[in-house]
Amino acid sequence: MKSRLFVRRWRVVRNAMAAGLALILVVLMLPSPARSQLGLDPCCTIISAGLSTISNLLRSVVAKPLGTIQQLEQQSANFEQQVVFPIAAINQARGLAGQFQGQFVQMRQIFQVPVASATLTTPQQLEQTLLSRNPSAVPQITNNYTALYGTVMPSTDAPPSVRDLVDMTDAEAQAAMKKALEIDALADLELQAAEQINQQLQTAAPGSASILDAQTSAWLVRANAYTQSAMAELVRVRSIELANSGAQVKFSATHTSTLHNTGSLLLQGAH
Repeated sequence: MKSRLFVRRWRVVRNAMAAGLALILVVLMLPSPARSQLGLDPCCTIISAGLSTISNLLRSVVAKPLGTIQQLEQQSANFEQQVVFPIAAINQARGLAGQFQGQFVQMRQIFQVPVASATLTTPQQLEQTLLSRNPSAVPQITNNYTALYGTVMPSTDAPPSVRDLVDMTDAEAQAAMKKALEIDALADLELQAAEQINQQLQTAAPGSASILDAQTSAWLVRANAYTQSAMAELVRVRSIELANSGAQVKFSATHTSTLHNTGSLLLQGAH
């Protein structure tokens, strides 16, 4: 709105100046008449009048509106500095961001405290892989798991139903370990992103707050997705545990039935 008002005023001044200059040129091109008795040249009088008119136009048409625009701009700047973006509140927010940065550093230090507890060689290898927070170590989990817990027993040592149950339990256990390793790596990335955003907040201009807020919201959505993935893995582990409990009851019922039938046959043969 201010720019349109300024353009409109400038057009008026430009037209007035153009008319004045045209008038001066016309006067200069006219034949020079004789000077008056007072020694004044009529051309000078006309030029002086034209320049005076232009000067008056500049003072009345341009100066006053420009002064009003400048006053409005100053009022708008004062409103932004005192109400929208007060300096005290901005400095307080930056100080809070600096305080959070120190807390983030402490959180990272606590988050990286070693928790390995295995004492034997084979368990240590699996534990080291699980706590490495390195997603590239996921393929090593299978070999370390097999070395510690063994493979599925051969068909000569157990019936197919038992072998299937053991195989499914081993598969889900390894899947949960691999998922936990991936989530640890994602948690490290989230902490790193949080620290970077907090560092930007300490020196960010008020106008960039919306951009940083959008970045934070995006990372929050990602964090929620990772949390949901971890919850899904916990649900799968719990489901396998319940399935194993149900399978054990079924196996016991089957064995009881088989034992009852075998005992009945033995009793009939004895008679």
